[in-house]
Amino acid sequence: MTTSLLLPSVSAAEKTLQVGQLVGKTPLYEIRNVYRKPGVRIFAKLEWQQLGGSVKSRPAFNIIKNALRDGQLGHGQHLLDATSGNTGIAYAAICAALKIPVTLCLPENASPERKRILQAFGVNIHYTSRFDGTDGAQLEAKRLNREQPDRYFYADQYANDNNWRAHYETTAPEIWQQTCGKITHFVAGLGTTGTFMGTGRGLKMFNNDIELIGLQPDNPMHGLEGWKHLETAIVPKIYDEKLADRFLEVDTLDAYDMVRLLAQSEGLLVSPSAAANLLGAIKVAEQIGEGTIVTTFADNAEKYSEVMNHIFG
Repeated sequence: MTTSLLLPSVSAAEKTLQVGQLVGKTPLYEIRNVYRKPGVRIFAKLEWQQLGGSVKSRPAFNIIKNALRDGQLGHGQHLLDATSGNTGIAYAAICAALKIPVTLCLPENASPERKRILQAFGVNIHYTSRFDGTDGAQLEAKRLNREQPDRYFYADQYANDNNWRAHYETTAPEIWQQTCGKITHFVAGLGTTGTFMGTGRGLKMFNNDIELIGLQPDNPMHGLEGWKHLETAIVPKIYDEKLADRFLEVDTLDAYDMVRLLAQSEGLLVSPSAAANLLGAIKVAEQIGEGTIVTTFADNAEKYSEVMNHIFG
């Protein structure tokens, strides 16, 4: 015998509001053991602690919320985009809660965990060549949208201003409040560039003297998932090269070493891209006498079993 509960119906606007309560508001963690220097403090936003499990939940929700509000995403339409995994998972989790179908273009070499998570959410996946990375996935998404424009709302995270605005409106104010306005440097890797663009612009509104440092992999054939080597990749339309005060490069193998060190010294098991962000923050710390440096840990290690086997095996 089964029983069913009769719950009051909830409007689309109410559902969206409920989901929004689970996005953002992530904790700020101070690095105390991996690196210490008198007069310098390093903090990281633990971005996996929100619905969707990564920093990409912020832009994914903002893109969806505004598309629904503006009538761009209609009833029965699929949300369509290209992703290396994290934005796709964020789309999938949020859209599952809002009963919106999702179609994603994903490089075939995405981790098995990411594929399983997307499949669990019921996502329609179009796999693209591992050799073309997210650039190839973008081209496939554009092709699908061109052929069936009425079927899809093409979110286009690489060109959608609601990507960076999510960080402008949420990440930057959170960092400012959590550091009591003491932040002096913001450091982040460049992928879609939304985190860096939005957070950087937002922080400059609070204090124009805050230095913004953009991070890139040191070569095109890197292993930092989600990052772009901008000199050899399709540059996202939302990217403004004039925003960063300066740039630093990070080596993938150094990031793998930092994954191990963070786990054993701080109790944080993070992704290689998160570890790379910390490496960049430490490089900045080595160059200054005093200050408060903030970076983001985009996600934890749950979706990277092959990389973790390499690091800890």
